[in-house]
Amino acid sequence: MSRAIERYMLADVICQHKRDKTLVPLKIRLADEDGEFHIYQVKAYKELGPGDVYCMPNEIVVGNNHLKAFDCKILVFDQIKIIRLFYNSYENLWKVYYIN
Repeated sequence: MSRAIERYMLADVICQHKRDKTLVPLKIRLADEDGEFHIYQVKAYKELGPGDVYCMPNEIVVGNNHLKAFDCKILVFDQIKIIRLFYNSYENLWKVYYIN
């Protein structure tokens, strides 16, 4: 049996916790290949609903209540990039699973 390979980057995220228990990602800090951190402001986001099922890059399908997913638009070198952010409330971690 082969081990599942996870392809993700951990991210530092500043977010807003709203009264209705929703999260709003505001800023993301990611490390590049050299380990240097860069901060990106979220220009737009879309929360993927609880009924959505997510397929991770390692082909594991998840759709749990403790996992929140967002498609976010950030500005990188004057170009809009779309990233998928996942927040796991059990681990209290933010992860970026792919960058367009």
